[in-house]
Amino acid sequence: MDHQHDQHHEMSATHEHHAGANLSMAVAATLHCLTGCAIGEIAGLMIATGAGLGSGWSVAISIALAFVFGYSLSTLPLVKVGVAPLAALSVVLAADTLSIATMEVADNLVMLVLPGAMNAGLVNVVFWVGMMISLTAAFLVAVPVNKWLLSRGKGHALTHEFHGMTASDTGWRRRVPALPTGSLVAVLIAFLLGGLTVSIADEAGWGQHSSGQPGSELVRVADGPDAADHVVDDVEGIDADGRPFGVLGDQTWLTIDRSLVQRQLADAVGEL
Repeated sequence: MDHQHDQHHEMSATHEHHAGANLSMAVAATLHCLTGCAIGEIAGLMIATGAGLGSGWSVAISIALAFVFGYSLSTLPLVKVGVAPLAALSVVLAADTLSIATMEVADNLVMLVLPGAMNAGLVNVVFWVGMMISLTAAFLVAVPVNKWLLSRGKGHALTHEFHGMTASDTGWRRRVPALPTGSLVAVLIAFLLGGLTVSIADEAGWGQHSSGQPGSELVRVADGPDAADHVVDDVEGIDADGRPFGVLGDQTWLTIDRSLVQRQLADAVGEL
C-alpha cells in the first residue's frame, strides 16, 4: 500500500515537474517568436502608415513582415551552429508557424478593435499604446499554444536538439549574428517606450512654437529664393481670424490647427 502511494506521489511530482518545465519553455519560446513578430508588425504598420495605405494593406504587410522576421530570428541560431540554411528553415517552419500565426491573429484583431489604433499616425499616442496592448495580448494567447505543442514534442521542441551545439567560429558562419532573446526584448521595449514618449511630447507641443491654442502650432511658409536665410522668432501680428502670425522678408509663420489636420488625414486614409 505504501509502495503504491509512493509510486503515485512520484508520478504526481514528475507530472508537475514536466508541466512546470513546459510552461517555462513555452514562455521562452513565445518571447523568442514575439520579438521577430513585433519587429515585423511595427515595421509593417510604419510602412503602411507612412505610405498612407488603408487598414487592409496595413494588416497584410504587417503579417508578411512578422513571418519574415519571426522565421529569420529562429533560423539564424541554427545556421550558426552548423545546420544547412534550407534544413534550418524547414525545422523553423515546422516549429514556429502555428505560434506566429496565433500571435498575428490576436495582435491584428486587437489593433483593428481599438478605436483609431490602425489608422493612427506614427507620432500618435494611440498607435503606440495600441501596439503595446496588442503585443501583450498576442503573448498571452500564444503561451498556452506553445505549451500544448511542447507537451506533444512539437513546436520549439523540434529545435531543442540543436541548442547544445557549439557555434561555429570559422568561415562565413562566424559572421552570422547571435541575437539573445533577452536583448531583443529589451530593445523592443525601449523602442515602444521611445515611440510613446515622442508621441506624448508632440501632442503636448514640447519644443514647438505655440500660439497658446490647444492643438495648434506655428509653421513657416517660404515663398522666395532667399527665404531660407531668414528666421522668425516672434509673432508680428494678428490675422483676420484672430490667429497670430510673423513676417520677416520672404518668410511667413502661420498658425495651423494640427489636430484638425490629423483628423482630416485620418478620415482620408479611412476612406481608402
